[in-house]
Amino acid sequence: MSISNPNLPKSILALRSYSAQMFLHDLLAGITVGLVALPLAMAFGIASGVTPQAGLYTAVVAGFLISALGGSRTQIGGPTGAFVVIVAGIVARFGMSGLALVTLMAGVVLLLMGLTGLGAAVRFIPRMVVIGFTNGIAILIASTQIKDFLGLRTGAAPSEFLPRMKLLVAHVASVNLSALALGLGTLLILVVLPRVMRRVPASIVAVLVCTGVSVLFHLPVETIGSKFGGIPRGFPPFAIPNFHAAHILPLIPSALTVALLAALESMLSAVVADGMTGDRHNSNVELVAQGVANIISPMFGGIPATGAIARTATNIKAGARSPVSGMVHSLTLLGILLVAAPLASYIPLTALAAVLFVVAYNMGEWKEIGAILQMDLAAISVWLVTFGLTVFADLTVAVGVGLALAALLYIYRVAETTTVSPVTDEYIRDGLPHVLQGRILPPYVTLLRIHGPFLFGTTEKLVEATVNLEAFAPVVIIRLRNMTAIDSTGIHAIESFAKRLHESGRTLLLCGAMQQPSKLLSGGRFVDRVGQENIVENIQAALDRAKEVYAAQEASKAS
Repeated sequence: MSISNPNLPKSILALRSYSAQMFLHDLLAGITVGLVALPLAMAFGIASGVTPQAGLYTAVVAGFLISALGGSRTQIGGPTGAFVVIVAGIVARFGMSGLALVTLMAGVVLLLMGLTGLGAAVRFIPRMVVIGFTNGIAILIASTQIKDFLGLRTGAAPSEFLPRMKLLVAHVASVNLSALALGLGTLLILVVLPRVMRRVPASIVAVLVCTGVSVLFHLPVETIGSKFGGIPRGFPPFAIPNFHAAHILPLIPSALTVALLAALESMLSAVVADGMTGDRHNSNVELVAQGVANIISPMFGGIPATGAIARTATNIKAGARSPVSGMVHSLTLLGILLVAAPLASYIPLTALAAVLFVVAYNMGEWKEIGAILQMDLAAISVWLVTFGLTVFADLTVAVGVGLALAALLYIYRVAETTTVSPVTDEYIRDGLPHVLQGRILPPYVTLLRIHGPFLFGTTEKLVEATVNLEAFAPVVIIRLRNMTAIDSTGIHAIESFAKRLHESGRTLLLCGAMQQPSKLLSGGRFVDRVGQENIVENIQAALDRAKEVYAAQEASKAS
């Protein structure tokens, strides 16, 4: 098989042009992201209802496999917040053997998705559903950390949101002021340090400072050592999990949910990485890697893993050039396990709770809520139902119901925009300003058109058609005359395209939107990002505006 085969892992494709200088970049980036991942992996393990070392073992084993076998050059894999809620529920009901079975079954599903080319199906999950359960998961993660952050003495907390909150309120008088002070100090460092020193891993600094203060002043706070007996030094232990056949059927929905979340988050992370690096990931190769990683992870005491958006972004900002950086990240964590694992026993749980508060805030995508609230009532309802079911019911139910509602809304959108009417003289007259025939496109304009409904499941076509922006003229016009409908996913896709064009020094114009798209595109946030003056009625107005924009660009270059 040729090394140029695009279906090979990116780690192999990178060998074509790999150099010592690239390795130096990868080494430094891998060590940096490894240090960032250290407190996160332990925190995700604890929040998931397992041990902190389970999170570390996942980052070492699954993280290495995802980088070595994956379809993204800079993706970092490991435990993430997306799984915390569902993993904790599985452990509470079925124990570690049930979790191992779910992780393995999810890995098989991911492997099959990658091998059969079904990785592309992930894009059929509408943005309203994604934002809904992302908001909900963030709320749930934060709620699970209140106990440790305040140092409350409550005993085991329920896995359901409302009973857990009632328990916390009932025991709020037992707050440990030392734990609260350390937690607030950790939060302060996590918020302030990135604004002052961007290249310093804030999470590791915050945890080290908090741990040092706790040890120096002998503060009476719960630590990893007091709760879990510390973290054993050594390699992740290999053992075949003890599966129970009776658990297979009841755990199938959970396994499918884990697989769906893993596929979705890994694809989102890979897209973010592509946007930051200009690379193009291979979805199916990435899902094969995710599948293998999740099949192997439980054999080393690990939990479900996927691509981690924040750690991937950190990896890129630290100078990563290839998947080698991700492998170095895992080896860095392995080195810490072999050398410094006993020191982790001194880490206060309140510090890790503070880290997860920040993770929950960052993953919540709260800014997207404003854009959703500008949609119609049906779209808002899909988001709200998904969010509500995620928090108050069950993530598996939330995803299923959210997808079902979104599918019904899709059918409604298509039906609503399908019309049958006679052609009149007025119709012909109104259409003349939109006609392309007879118009000459100037060389400074690239014209694109969207034909049909631009809803979730179709927005990837815009990305595919605009991979190489260097081939585009200074002004890009999207003709919307034949775009019959749009939703929040479509709006987000156009916003992202406008941002890419702006960063490349180009300008986006939109023209000829029909009634339903025009109404949604007039939302305040979208207008702010594209510019009201760049949304016009027809192609002639767009060409006139393009002439003005190009003249301004040329004048700016001359000055």
